[in-house]
Amino acid sequence: MKAHDGMYIDGEWRPAAGRDTIEVVNPVDEQVIGRVPAGSAEDVDTAVRAARAALPAWAATAPAERAARLAALRDVLVARKDEIAETVTAELGSPLKFSENVHAAVPLAVAGSYAELAATYAFEEQVGNSIVRQEPIGVVGAITPWNYPLHQIVAKVAPALAAGCTVVLKPAEDTPLVAQLFAEAVHEAGVPAGVFNLVTGLGPVAGQALAEHPDVDLVSFTGSTAVGRQIGATAGAAIKKVALELGGKSANVILPSADLAKAVNVGVANVMSNSGQTCSAWTRMLVHREQYEEAVELAATAAAKYGDRIGPVVNAKQQARVRGYIEKGVAEGARLVAGGPESPREQGCFVSPTVFADVTPDMTIAQEEIFGPVLSILRYEDEEDALRIANGTVYGLAGAVWAGEEAEAVAFARRMDTGQVDINGGRFNPLAPFGGYKQSGVGRELGSHGLAEYLQTKSLQF
Repeated sequence: MKAHDGMYIDGEWRPAAGRDTIEVVNPVDEQVIGRVPAGSAEDVDTAVRAARAALPAWAATAPAERAARLAALRDVLVARKDEIAETVTAELGSPLKFSENVHAAVPLAVAGSYAELAATYAFEEQVGNSIVRQEPIGVVGAITPWNYPLHQIVAKVAPALAAGCTVVLKPAEDTPLVAQLFAEAVHEAGVPAGVFNLVTGLGPVAGQALAEHPDVDLVSFTGSTAVGRQIGATAGAAIKKVALELGGKSANVILPSADLAKAVNVGVANVMSNSGQTCSAWTRMLVHREQYEEAVELAATAAAKYGDRIGPVVNAKQQARVRGYIEKGVAEGARLVAGGPESPREQGCFVSPTVFADVTPDMTIAQEEIFGPVLSILRYEDEEDALRIANGTVYGLAGAVWAGEEAEAVAFARRMDTGQVDINGGRFNPLAPFGGYKQSGVGRELGSHGLAEYLQTKSLQF
């Protein structure tokens, strides 16, 4: 893997202020595949100053020209989609086919959507005797996670640029190589110097410096609720806006009228996808008591087919964390019907696809985000009981409902305290807003709602 030994700041690759580096490790064989600079507060300051200097000209750029730069960026990414997939596979461990179909393809769709939105969005409207304008909020500090490394970058950077903001990106330290590739694409697409800047580094150092910087107007963070809480407190002290996409413990509610086999099989696939490293994964499957044992048998059979084909989790620390949750589930009395804490391979950061039955709502594995290929199956008595269980966590990011009739599923979904619900296996929509209720976050990503996060409103009265 090619790795730059500098930061992308003000339109060029510059040496870092210090000499510390971060090793990039392939979690399949735990071999070092690259090294990137461990950015410091000084590097962050340099990048923010470049973004601040570039802001007036970019904010004044016509939306049509901003749209053209985003379209050019999408085209560069399309041309490099194979390299993107190979890079994500190398640093995240994702199977290549999944990297091609998801890690590379989804960001291309999102980038394209913002190229179109930038050209068509109503940045100004007449309201009575006022002109109401939507203006860029300013310099954006974007802090992204490792689980969907390019998608999360594009989901923040594309709407920010469409809005007329400038950006400093601090990507996850586990997956910085695809972020460097993205910076190359930005440069090739002709985005003006300083509009986009990249600082690689550790969260407690570079990430914290970015969140604290007085010239950053908005912090957009995706990651754990614990870190999001810290960033929210830091930003709140400075009265600066935050957009937080945080943890989840999503419920997959299978109503008695549903096609049970389809709902269970799709539900298991959803949890195992990306090795369970998906904040919106349906990690709690809720089944009526009369269908419960059949669902458990179906889920155990489905999970057993995955073996180690789902790929590893991102690193050894995450592997130990997930295995610890599996051990906790056994200790608290859940019934292990597939997988377990033992790794399916001697080498690499693999976790066995795991399914628990007889899980009660108060168990740790039913309340806390595990972020690995672990499914908990809970039984319910009736729809009110299912709703109570589904809404009974501190999270509210996503979920699913299955029923024989769409209207029945929709009626139940309307009562769920969560930001997004898939009905009978609904497809991903890059234009639909994504974000959480409760401790799953603040703000929305994707589509026009995602663009609005990077705008502030001004009214002119006549």
